[in-house]
Amino acid sequence: MTPGKAYLTSEEIRSLSARSDLWGAWLVTHAWGVILGALALFAVWPNALTFLLAVILIGSRQLGLAILMHEAAHNALFKTKSVNEWAGEWLCGRPIVADLPEYRHYHLTHHRHTQTEKDPDLRLSKPFPTTRASLMRKFLRDITGQTGLKQRAQQIMFAFKMAGEVEGSPSSQDLAQAFSGPVIGRAIIANVLIFALFWAVSGLWWAWLAFWLLPLLTWFQLVLRIRNIAEHGAVEFSNDPFRNTRTTLANPIERALVAPYWVNYHLEHHLVMHIPAHNLPKLHRLMIEKGHGEKMTTAPNYLSVLARASSKPA
Repeated sequence: MTPGKAYLTSEEIRSLSARSDLWGAWLVTHAWGVILGALALFAVWPNALTFLLAVILIGSRQLGLAILMHEAAHNALFKTKSVNEWAGEWLCGRPIVADLPEYRHYHLTHHRHTQTEKDPDLRLSKPFPTTRASLMRKFLRDITGQTGLKQRAQQIMFAFKMAGEVEGSPSSQDLAQAFSGPVIGRAIIANVLIFALFWAVSGLWWAWLAFWLLPLLTWFQLVLRIRNIAEHGAVEFSNDPFRNTRTTLANPIERALVAPYWVNYHLEHHLVMHIPAHNLPKLHRLMIEKGHGEKMTTAPNYLSVLARASSKPA
């Protein structure tokens, strides 16, 4: 579960693993600040460009909330455990209709069995590399809402005990894998509050539909897929932590739209999974200083990752 112990001293791990309530509060505040700022931008200057920009920014910060829930699942978002659980659930997970406890259970299994037959994420990574046409079809389903609508329908069926009656229905772990909670009652409460908040900020009763539900069904699905591909797609099928996980050296635009909150340092996260995200760049530099840089699977940007992931001949 902590392969980094073979390359780092106990003191190095202890120093990098220090949690902070201030850092957690800043990251959650930043995510929601960007969301409300994008909404306010459209409310002040309503036009097609600010509408599109708001959908993209909010969808990317919805991914940011998923990443911060992932931090909470590792007990790394806040130092205070009760705050970590409450914020991870109510401020990060429930708004995007995800379930922190179920996600934690599934995700720790992924860490325990990364890129082996027991890895629950293997079906996300094993199809790659694929053809360019296949990847584009996946992206088209994401950006048009087909993927999102399918997942939300599965959530509703599961929540109302209907999933067992549908052939090929998902398990609770399948839902957690897609940041789709198997229990939606509290998520409905969270979204009613967001509905009221968006209406108050923008003065538009339909703001939740346009600037929360629409991004969640479209842009969020697209960037979530790109993130999944970058982390374990088209890498080595083995238990070598340097070869079965990828770090992507994202540029500022990619960090804003595809890889918020240092999620691109995924190899480092797998070395020591409880290190807070803001310390992962430090761990990356430390591993290079220790002479492990050439062994680590890295990519210069997300475009190069997608080129590798779609390199299978037609």
